Amino acid sequence: MWTPTAETLASTKTALSVAASLAATAVLLRSTVNDLIPDTVYNYFNSNFRKFSNRLSSHLTIIIEEQDGLTANQMFDAANVYVGSKQQSSAQRIKVHKPLKEEHLQVNIDKNQEFYDSYKGIKLKWVLVSMQNNNISLHNKRDSHNNASFHRVEVRHFELTFHKKHRDTVLGSYLHHVLHEAEATRQGKKTLKLHTIDYNGTDYWNSIVLNHPATFDTVAMEPEMKVQLLEDLCMFLDRKDYYKRVGKAWKRGYLLYGPPGTGKSSLIAAMANYLNFDIYDMDFREVQCNSDLRRLLIGMGSRSILVIEDIDCSIKLQSREVDNNGEDEDKVTLSGLLNFIDGLWSSCGDERIIIFTTNYKDRLDQALLRPGRMDMHIHMSYCSFSGFKTLAANYLRIQNHPLFEDIEGLLNKVNATPAEVAGELMKSDNIDSAIKGLISFLQCKQTDITTP
Repeated sequence: MWTPTAETLASTKTALSVAASLAATAVLLRSTVNDLIPDTVYNYFNSNFRKFSNRLSSHLTIIIEEQDGLTANQMFDAANVYVGSKQQSSAQRIKVHKPLKEEHLQVNIDKNQEFYDSYKGIKLKWVLVSMQNNNISLHNKRDSHNNASFHRVEVRHFELTFHKKHRDTVLGSYLHHVLHEAEATRQGKKTLKLHTIDYNGTDYWNSIVLNHPATFDTVAMEPEMKVQLLEDLCMFLDRKDYYKRVGKAWKRGYLLYGPPGTGKSSLIAAMANYLNFDIYDMDFREVQCNSDLRRLLIGMGSRSILVIEDIDCSIKLQSREVDNNGEDEDKVTLSGLLNFIDGLWSSCGDERIIIFTTNYKDRLDQALLRPGRMDMHIHMSYCSFSGFKTLAANYLRIQNHPLFEDIEGLLNKVNATPAEVAGELMKSDNIDSAIKGLISFLQCKQTDITTP
């Protein structure tokens, strides 16, 4: 067994002492540079050094800045989501935060951390670079002396580095791959929201989290109509290229009509949950003029459902004739609504669904109902026996019962809405009591019909 001599130990201690001294000197020098050299000067030399190094390298670096003028850079946002979702467990630092009105945590790469990716055999390196910049802030309204104040602004960009020979592949397909993967990640973690009109907001909308539990399995509607609607929605989702080829906006219109309590609102929630689309609820009584209609449309996001409930009574729409005095912008007109649905303004967004609801279809102007505006008309009728069986499975968790035959006979004679049937089934946790209570309720309705 080898035993170190006194001379070896002394030499080792000397080497360690020198290394520690050099490390301390480097830390001190870096600290001194940070304290004495302004950030702008440091960033200038650092940037130029990077440029000089890049010229001598066989690699190409793409800069993806966070801001494009005054607007956010979509590519930066996508890269942030993409890199954050694919970081390996070996990453030394990650950033985690919970966005307002979201349910999922958002994970992002921290500044100056490296992430290595592979695409079609190409090795790529991502780095999030953050620099500080001194800028004059906007006037602080709380400052009574009207003095401008300085604040430090973080300027961020991604650097994507790869071999120069792969330039065309990266620009031609890899960055599109990043955009697609980022969108898929967002949709997978998306928290559905219900948006309502808010004139105090920047885009005229305010939102809350949509936690409605309705699904197509729980909606009490005719099975044939349910299958037809699901097939139509699936076809709509898959026809992006088709809509582009035929030169039409990627949207679809549905009219839900029928008596109150027949499940129109539940069906809308089920559609939103199935498609993973936000809902924008527009009360026309809160819309002041045609100009507001256009602003509201621009403020809507893609992959969304616009709902205009009780279209027949929510507002008294003016004539489609053009006002020669030019006053049509001061009120909501039918022509403005039609342009909102299928005119030029309707193309400001993709994958949009427009839903009208009404209790009285015959009261609507026929111009609202033609294909291209309301493509599919869905009659939400009174509760049928098949609808009752859906409700019984949901509320009582039963598929059959000896008294089902009596209920089927009564539903063929009286008009009861799904809301009324559900209300009776909820009155007792005991299955027999709930079923008998529903029978009594339907018998009373039958008596009311036969009594002169």
